[in-house]
Amino acid sequence: METGVSGTANGYRALIGCSVAIYWPGAFIFSFPGVMAPYWQDTFQVGKGGVGNLLFFVLAALGIFMFFVGRWQERLGHRNMITVGVMLCSLNCLMLPFLPNIYALYLWAFLNGASSCFVYIPSLTMVQWWFPLKRGLVSGVVNLVFGLSAAIMTPVFTYLFIGLGYTLMAMVVGFVSLITGTIATRWTNPPPLELEGPPESLDAASGIHMDNSLTASEALRSTSFWNLWLTWAFQGASGIAMVTLSTSFGLSRGFSLAEAVVILTIFNLASGFSRIASGYASDLVGRNITMSVTFIAAGISYLLMPWFEHLYIISLCAGFVGFAFGTLFAVSAPLAVDCFGMKHFGSIFGLMFTSYGFVAGLVGPTLAGYMLDFTRGNFPLVFGYLGIFCFLAGGLIRYVVPPQRIPTGATN
Repeated sequence: METGVSGTANGYRALIGCSVAIYWPGAFIFSFPGVMAPYWQDTFQVGKGGVGNLLFFVLAALGIFMFFVGRWQERLGHRNMITVGVMLCSLNCLMLPFLPNIYALYLWAFLNGASSCFVYIPSLTMVQWWFPLKRGLVSGVVNLVFGLSAAIMTPVFTYLFIGLGYTLMAMVVGFVSLITGTIATRWTNPPPLELEGPPESLDAASGIHMDNSLTASEALRSTSFWNLWLTWAFQGASGIAMVTLSTSFGLSRGFSLAEAVVILTIFNLASGFSRIASGYASDLVGRNITMSVTFIAAGISYLLMPWFEHLYIISLCAGFVGFAFGTLFAVSAPLAVDCFGMKHFGSIFGLMFTSYGFVAGLVGPTLAGYMLDFTRGNFPLVFGYLGIFCFLAGGLIRYVVPPQRIPTGATN
């Protein structure tokens, strides 16, 4: 039986509320840019590199705000942070029809990334407090919705865009996200005991005593933190690049827009479902091996993808990349807790995200877009270096282990 507050009705309500709240930020980050990339290129007269910059600004916001939200939630409350994120995400969507140029669209992308921070970090923190014995599983559930939302919304965005047009689509989606997100925040309550600090049994359940949780500065001095930081840089770059590259690659193969979107849909489906599958698997067989195997499989898929012509085989390869991308999100959070403890999880996880924000965006979608412009669509070259990134991440993650801790109560 699970101990502590896990398994209560309020715990499951919080899990559902956090999952619903993260739905729209996931859709706007992992799906919307891929669907709208050709339209934005034509409307704002930019190349693939110009559109690829959108994800750089999304990730830059993650790099900036993840750490601060991790700190703010300790003082201002998790539910308040989630409410801010839901409101910002919805209002940002309603701005879309009024953006005059690509630079305004970059601001939209930055605010979109910021909104996801206000929902993502508090949600992950909250569900791991509620379910201390199933951190991998509940983290996977939240990440499942974060990624699966994109798979669901990719064909929906395409249908709405074709049927309603750009302006009306943005208005409809913006108001729907505002209503559903506001309802979800009413369920995002943390355990009452968190107000006085989590009880010993919660952290002891994972084998980590609260007194031995590392501070952010202590984590920064460990090799494990920097191995995890580099893993997010490499695997994050290779994963997020597929969001904008998938549709463009499909169009370069002669597929229609509706057919090319299938590649993005499969990527997002795999990214979504892998988050709960990998999270659960990591509770059973270990975090490091789960991540390493999926990252290497993604690297092989990237190297093979440019040489296939059939839509469904290409989509299958994109699915392996998506599976690894989802695994990165789902398993990194509980792995960080395993290594550094729960007490300062938000701050440490936020610092780790700086690599995803400031490095992955540049060397992933931004660099890939400009390389395609410069080489006139040399996808084998771009997919080749992204595949190498996956192999590097698959090796680095094996060395992310709990740093040496001084046992509680030990004396010199």
